[in-house]
Amino acid sequence: MAVHPYLSQNMNTQPAKMKQTQLNASGASVKADADRLADFVLFTQRSCILNLSSELNKGNVSFPQFFLLTYLSSEDYLTMSDIAKKMGHSTAAATGLVDRLEKLSYVERAHAAEDRRKIMVSITSKGLDLVSKMRKEIAIDLAGILAGMDEEEAETVEHTNRALRNRTIA
Repeated sequence: MAVHPYLSQNMNTQPAKMKQTQLNASGASVKADADRLADFVLFTQRSCILNLSSELNKGNVSFPQFFLLTYLSSEDYLTMSDIAKKMGHSTAAATGLVDRLEKLSYVERAHAAEDRRKIMVSITSKGLDLVSKMRKEIAIDLAGILAGMDEEEAETVEHTNRALRNRTIA
């Protein structure tokens, strides 16, 4: 049996080259998944944000204020410095966000018992209702988008969802 010239010249390096080819293919697959996911995020972001924006405008709530409410909805309370860190703002800017949300009755402040200088901010039931309503609206939007996906697209989204759940978010 004749051996192809490439194989006879590269028999010793073939496993290494195959491994490198597999790594390159894996990297290409990850890049392709990332590209598809980026398109998905941009598309869903446009769709969801347009709906979210019109709903938030009814309640006079900005996106940063809504994002703060979503953080607060998963915590008992956050301190002003926690809020500033999570939002990427100064403490003064975080205080402004909280002031506006407090005036709308979406959050409330309390002093910590052990240190009255420490302000604890928690979401009210009105704030929780807003977050819940917006989450449902986003879920309805996403369900429509996901229903139109083929199997490969759905697998990419599910794979990414698992990876993101395992990642720590600020």
